[in-house]
Amino acid sequence: MSEKMTNAPVYYALAQAHFNPVAAMAKYVDQIQDQLRREGYPLFEPQQLMQLIVPSPGQAQPQNPQIEQTTSWLMTRSDRAAGFILGPSTITYHTTHYQTHNEFIPELLRGVAAVHKVVSLDHISRLGLRYLDAILPRAGETTEQYLVGGLHGIDFNAPRQHAMAESVYTTDIHPLVPKGVLVVRVYRVVAPLGFPPDMLPTGLVVAPQFASTEPCEHAIIDMDHYVQGRMPVETSKLNEQLLSLHATIKSAFGATTTDHARGVWA
Repeated sequence: MSEKMTNAPVYYALAQAHFNPVAAMAKYVDQIQDQLRREGYPLFEPQQLMQLIVPSPGQAQPQNPQIEQTTSWLMTRSDRAAGFILGPSTITYHTTHYQTHNEFIPELLRGVAAVHKVVSLDHISRLGLRYLDAILPRAGETTEQYLVGGLHGIDFNAPRQHAMAESVYTTDIHPLVPKGVLVVRVYRVVAPLGFPPDMLPTGLVVAPQFASTEPCEHAIIDMDHYVQGRMPVETSKLNEQLLSLHATIKSAFGATTTDHARGVWA
């Protein structure tokens, strides 16, 4: 996924940075938005989300779950192909029109720099990349031709409605945090191409080749690679860390898909 594929399977990707919480972020949003507007993200949409807060089992005084309203801010390109989601302790860059990591990773760093310029961040606490790849077999093909044997599931004499495989790995990366976590999920289903419930492209439009609403047999490869730890707000070092995260995802992608698949997408 370092060189652009002619028929690339990536239909949604995001890069995210968590930073020290800024409780007064609403006070600074206008300045951050103005900077990103000048850099190609003119659409601005606040959004209210309802979040369920479940108390920790270890609390001395038991409490009931609470519903909390949170605010985030969308800053999006005019064509709605990509944009930022800003919260009090996170900034996410996401796109439904992924090209290569050479264009993708610098945009997250652009967003981090815009926030840091305005609020003077103390540190980054988490960095992550997540990709959704759509396996849409051509006429006469099956998803098995695109996935390595270990992901074919149980061979049973009945129509398959849904299948999922998940693996979690500890990874060796660099330079700021030496250990990462890679989560690889593979979904197989007969349905319209969709998104995991925790990963919706809010404010964006899906690329035409992935926009069909007709049910079809397909698979989704969901790769999430992240690190947690106290990291300085230094663009060059954060870039190296993100490149290291991406390199592992690229290797996992190769270990998950077949030569046939990569030939179709090349």
